[in-house]
Amino acid sequence: MEKRVVTPGSKTAPDTVPILMYHAVTPTPSPPVRALSVSPEAFAGQMRLLAERGFTPLTTARLASAWRGGPRLPRRPVLITFDDGYRGVSDHALPVLRDLGFPATIFVTTGWLPGCHEIGGAALDTMLDWEAVRELAGQGMEIGGHSHSHPQLDQLPDGELRFEVERCREIIAEQLGRPPVSFAYPYGYSDRRVRKLVRAAGFTQSVAVGNGLASPEQGPFALRRLTVRRGTGPEDFGRLVDGKAVGRLFAVDRALTKGYALVRGSRRLVRRAAGAASTQTSAEGTV
Repeated sequence: MEKRVVTPGSKTAPDTVPILMYHAVTPTPSPPVRALSVSPEAFAGQMRLLAERGFTPLTTARLASAWRGGPRLPRRPVLITFDDGYRGVSDHALPVLRDLGFPATIFVTTGWLPGCHEIGGAALDTMLDWEAVRELAGQGMEIGGHSHSHPQLDQLPDGELRFEVERCREIIAEQLGRPPVSFAYPYGYSDRRVRKLVRAAGFTQSVAVGNGLASPEQGPFALRRLTVRRGTGPEDFGRLVDGKAVGRLFAVDRALTKGYALVRGSRRLVRRAAGAASTQTSAEGTV
């Protein structure tokens, strides 16, 4: 479904790529996802803008392949990604993408999707079922992993972290007949330990958030994305995909992220210290 279009006067160089991060596409989002949702009309307008400006949408796997020495990127590449697996991707986004010949990557939280692997009451809105996921894959969409229960992966002990990543991959492989190769970190959080485990589980690339353009220097397991919200108007959307004023548009997000990173880092240290103390106590008790 990749449609190569080249337009003179490209604003985005082939070695920096906007990766758009969507969540729910719906006219009536639930309160927990409203801020990170977009209306079907807004989504259709954003996709038309990409087409009019000569962008060529790619899957996450296609981008990573190019940056590993595979087929070269078109002049104006862009990635369209969806997190969690909300039903609106099938109901509202797919018809638009199909009409334009645009591929996308849908990162599914396997425990939120209805069926035998569902975690009851965890989903934030109406989710895709596996039949719809298979239909999306059949339409040329890439299906990636987004963990099993959507935790902050870098806050988990090793065993729980491994379960979240490996179980997600196993379920997708079971449902689609092939394992996913791309992964998205819930909330965008990862560290070296998380990235190492995601790679060991068999994924070949991962995306975070970062609210910046993706580039090869970030490495295939820490690709940045740009958040598209319900409040992202046409002018701001145009600036995002052109790579203009990205820092200004996400200044508040970055300030909050830095502050929260310090808090979360302190929490990790406390947990590790507690774990080490517990291990020492257990060892002393067996002497």
